[in-house]
Amino acid sequence: METSSKLPLHLCHVHKLSIFINRTHIFFHSIALVFLLYYRASFFFFQDTTKTKATTLAWLLVFVSEILLSFEWLLSQSFRWRPVSRTAFPERLPGDDKLPAVDVFICTADPEKEPTVGVMNTVLSAMAMDYPPDKLHVYLSDDGGAAVTLKGMREAWRFAKWWLPFCRRYGIKCRAPEAYFSAEEEDADFGGSEFIQDREDIKEKYEVFKKRVREKATVGDTRSRLGRDHPALIEVIQETTSDEAIQENETKNMPLLVYVSREKRPSHPHHFKAGALNVLLRVSGVISNSPYILGLDCDMHCHDPSSARQAMCFHLDPKISPSLAFVQFPQKFHNISNNDIYDSQLRSAIWLLWNGYDGVGGPCVSGTGYYIKRLSLCSNSIHEDGDPMKLRQSFGPSNEFIKSLHQNKKPDILIHRKNALLNEAQLLASCAFENGTEWGEEVGFMYGSVVEDYFTGFRLHCKGWISVYCNSPRPQFLGSGTTNLNDFLVQGTRWASGLVDVAISKFCPLIFGPSKTYTFVQSMCYAELALFPILYFLPLWCFATIPQLCLLNGIPLYPEVSNSYFIVFSFVFLSSISKHLYEVLSTGFTFRHWVNEQRIWMMKSVTSHLYGSVDAFMKKIGMREASFFPTNKVDNVDQLKRYNMGVFDFQTSILFLAPMAALVILNMASFAVGISRVIFSGELDKFFIQVFIPFYVILMNYPIVEGMLIRKDKGRIPPSVTLLSAIVSLIFYFLGSIIFM
Repeated sequence: METSSKLPLHLCHVHKLSIFINRTHIFFHSIALVFLLYYRASFFFFQDTTKTKATTLAWLLVFVSEILLSFEWLLSQSFRWRPVSRTAFPERLPGDDKLPAVDVFICTADPEKEPTVGVMNTVLSAMAMDYPPDKLHVYLSDDGGAAVTLKGMREAWRFAKWWLPFCRRYGIKCRAPEAYFSAEEEDADFGGSEFIQDREDIKEKYEVFKKRVREKATVGDTRSRLGRDHPALIEVIQETTSDEAIQENETKNMPLLVYVSREKRPSHPHHFKAGALNVLLRVSGVISNSPYILGLDCDMHCHDPSSARQAMCFHLDPKISPSLAFVQFPQKFHNISNNDIYDSQLRSAIWLLWNGYDGVGGPCVSGTGYYIKRLSLCSNSIHEDGDPMKLRQSFGPSNEFIKSLHQNKKPDILIHRKNALLNEAQLLASCAFENGTEWGEEVGFMYGSVVEDYFTGFRLHCKGWISVYCNSPRPQFLGSGTTNLNDFLVQGTRWASGLVDVAISKFCPLIFGPSKTYTFVQSMCYAELALFPILYFLPLWCFATIPQLCLLNGIPLYPEVSNSYFIVFSFVFLSSISKHLYEVLSTGFTFRHWVNEQRIWMMKSVTSHLYGSVDAFMKKIGMREASFFPTNKVDNVDQLKRYNMGVFDFQTSILFLAPMAALVILNMASFAVGISRVIFSGELDKFFIQVFIPFYVILMNYPIVEGMLIRKDKGRIPPSVTLLSAIVSLIFYFLGSIIFM
């Protein structure tokens, strides 16, 4: 023990080779961009007999787009400035009696989109973590207030009394029962008739558990209690008995399990997931008050029971602990196909960007899989002098909660003062409790955006806190990724809207962050995330239309092949795609993944990023209210089959399909005209780049061409949408002919 106490709890590995490659690329690519922008700018300052109002407008639009993309590229290099990775050594931690307590926050909102059995699997996996059970407390926030979720919690408690001892006895790694029983390889380390018999017994009990939960979902209330109009309900889950001795005995080796459904009224804003998390923060403060909190999405089960111990390797390190706000683990998914046509696994963020984020001050909170210090969410408003008035102004009128702010231990009154505590918790979960306080503004999880995770992380970093990112070889948490185009684009629109909300607020990272975050480069990381929807949708709409319309009207926008600046444009293009390809291959993925990412980048830019940005601006000027819809966790069998086959499913809104199809049709038409110009007019030298652009768009978006013209299955693009898209393309052409003639 003495030896292990002298050894570090974790190590930080600086990726020196990646730093050299990245910074070398930044240097040469930046020089090329300077020459490219000089070429564009010179057009406006030198006399040219071919210059007209039409060509000037076209050049100006392309020039602005190139500036925006260059700025986006510059911001994105902040993630590549100093990538690091970390290794934790949980075996070097002190004994269980010295470990701090952990509260687990799990959020669900709609049992129809988030099936109760799946949610309970997440609850069970959290209860079964490899951590002292008396220091583990699991809270489920049911924002829909559905009766089936509460009944599911009671069933989960009963099943946990069998499941937890089984996991501990045999050292089971995957502690979500559904995932465990679906993965036979988990049994490879065990043998013997006793284990096999125990496993079969537990499996039978799990099947009974699922059946009981689903029966309750059938006959019970799967819809929210009056949606946004229901009282608060808080229940400590346990067997119903009046004997306190029996209650204490049965909970001895079981984590505390608490159901929380906050009060919601139509007249009060509820602030989506951030509001639910703040209610959990307050309710847990008077019940368990653990110094650390694990945040989980309801579909993100604990795949490695050691995650809490790994997080404590950082939180208990005296060198970084005083300033460390949270430890972020990556979001990984169990249902991703080998092809992953929708890039649902978030390869770029998980294996590349967040490592770079970590090297310049730490990543933002990423929605799920984070261990956050309770103090960091409340510290700025806790006054050492204990001024009651100031504390009540910040935290509200609950004396019990204010008392909890200054004690980092569990109140030893759960059984004896249970009713009083639950009454206090009801007050803390009321919709009017936050009125006139600093909740969501200075304390707790931040309001003002549906991406409360990003915004909260940014505010914490602006207050001087740091964070770390730990991507262990075995995924700590596994969830459900989107496996159809509709859910993927809807999710992307919601994220884009939330990020742009921050970008156009007073907390814009480029304005608010540089003097406050750990490093200026960290502010650039936050700025890139906030601005990329705008910085992508504007240029890509331009590059998908303006060069093509000018090609149709015989207007050159790029240097001829014989011009020396042709090399500059070629270098910028090849430099960008080759660096992207290198990053994909170096993170263990394939050329096919690179193609998928290029395609999805184009699709999202002209749809999700556009609609998300427009939505954010409409909210800003008061034309609509903010809204939040949970991502659908129910798999459609046919859509899932197509996804696993690598076939796009175009059963989505016409608002998503029409822009993509219209732009592809326009590019097909311009490519055909460009080829005819090359063949019959010998204008290859003059229009090479403008012919290549639509060719590249068509090549990367071939699944859209296939969906419009070749496929006959249910997942194709409907002929009516294809016809409408063709009409939209014609309108684009006629408008272009009028403007650029």
